[in-house]
Amino acid sequence: MVTRAPGPIVRGALRAPASLYDGHLGWILGERFLLLTHVGRRSGRRYRTMLEVIGRDDARGELMVMAGLGRSAQWYRNLKASPASEVAVGRRRFVSTHRELEPHEAAAVLARYERRNRWLAPVLDRVLSALVGWRYDGSEDARRRLVAELPVIALAPVGSPLASTGTAGRSSLAPGKTAYPAESPVA
Repeated sequence: MVTRAPGPIVRGALRAPASLYDGHLGWILGERFLLLTHVGRRSGRRYRTMLEVIGRDDARGELMVMAGLGRSAQWYRNLKASPASEVAVGRRRFVSTHRELEPHEAAAVLARYERRNRWLAPVLDRVLSALVGWRYDGSEDARRRLVAELPVIALAPVGSPLASTGTAGRSSLAPGKTAYPAESPVA
């Protein structure tokens, strides 16, 4: 279980890259991070969340992200309630569809991410340990336990192979609204 949300300083630092997208400079981040715009499940307002891309499936057009605060993450809960979202990554923007990866898929994505970022392993292990409240050591058992607590979500453009599997326009996580309210401000 995720222990606590980050404080205001950490939240501010995590939100800072969104300003690059505001200035049409998102390409500076490449495809390592994405900006997810989602609708608040209660307020109907639009919110923006920066997420690290931990994996990709070019054949399906998917970008994978992890809910670092688990199922209590606001963006995750908002996607469950209102699946329509927009993704900005690099120079691209698209309306997305999404699905939650099965545990074995999520563990494989995380394992590939860890291999690509071997030099970050000590930091990654400490950050993940802090998020879940137990010692994450990168073992296969720990990885399975981690993805059970921190879901991995695949985001893809509507019309991609993921969308053609029947998840376009609706959530694979939960039923909900399919469009942004026109009058909602971006927060």
